Amino acid sequence: MKKPHFLNQFNLNLPLWTIIFPILSLVLLFFSSAVLSTSYGSLLLGVVLITSVLSAVHHAEVIAHKVGEPFGTIILALAITVIEVSLIVSLMLAEDSTTPSVLARDTVFAAIMIILTGIIGICLIAGSFRFREQNFIQQGVTTALITLIAISVLTLVLPNFTTSEGLGEYSDSQLIFVAIISLILYGGFISVQTIRHRNYFLPDKENDGTSSKIHEDPPNLPTTITSLVLLIIALVAVVLLSKQLSPTIEQIVFDLGAPKSLVGIIIATVILLPEGLAAYKAARQDRLQISLNLALGSALASIGLTIPAVAIVCYFTGMHVTLGLDAKSVLLLVLSLFTVFLSLNSGRTNIQQGIVLLTLFATYLFTTVVP
Repeated sequence: MKKPHFLNQFNLNLPLWTIIFPILSLVLLFFSSAVLSTSYGSLLLGVVLITSVLSAVHHAEVIAHKVGEPFGTIILALAITVIEVSLIVSLMLAEDSTTPSVLARDTVFAAIMIILTGIIGICLIAGSFRFREQNFIQQGVTTALITLIAISVLTLVLPNFTTSEGLGEYSDSQLIFVAIISLILYGGFISVQTIRHRNYFLPDKENDGTSSKIHEDPPNLPTTITSLVLLIIALVAVVLLSKQLSPTIEQIVFDLGAPKSLVGIIIATVILLPEGLAAYKAARQDRLQISLNLALGSALASIGLTIPAVAIVCYFTGMHVTLGLDAKSVLLLVLSLFTVFLSLNSGRTNIQQGIVLLTLFATYLFTTVVP
């Protein structure tokens, strides 16, 4: 398919839809009140929201390709987390402030379960089905997993055992402390990933120097700058659109008679779907290291940056949040972390590990809808 003339004129190597939809989303925001008053207004804004997320991730991928690994996966993870934090905060501010909000807890927990059991499970099955076994650098994955285990327990389990506030709640000082600890853990991981032990997170072929060109050529400077501008526009659109759609999302869940925690799953699914597709594609290309970098990096960013953002919102607005999981969710979280740790403890994967993880993911979804 021939590219439009203006793309060639400005030397832009971008799909046309990734340029149109971020701009279209901003235009629709000015007429959101009129759009929502129509029968299919919410559906239209929902489609635009999803396309804005897809556009944001595509432009983050372009920038990531320009800077190379492992910085590329970090940029992707940060872009996804900005979207996640924006959705969570906008929905929290729209909630009834008389009761502690559980949205941050449900969304972060959903993101972790989707990544650990869903995305990684699908990647292991897809890669193993095609290549039987796949290898990765164990040191890097182990570093990510021990950080994820620590940060998950400190943020989602420990609140059930503190006594300063109600069950599952941190006091203001405890929440600030845990937010700082989360940033320290995530910052330490980023330091290891990008500086101190960068080679732990590079694909095997790049690490060994056996392949000088695994990817296509990096994008040119005009394309990179345009992607950066469009990424910012798309992220702003996602923030504002999510605020407009938040009452509709919660009303749909309520009308279905589903638990409120389903809202968190919906948010996490919309956010992680594009990155999940990128991880799946990498696994199909026998680049499991990239898949695991994407998945585990996103899980760490989801907690390490979302909890501090929520703490800041609570500090300045006086809102209260419940972070502690219920007993069933704690069991599923611990089982998933334990299973992933064992599955990725040898530097080599097979299809059975992916099957086990996907059964855990199915169990999580089923017990959420049918508690």
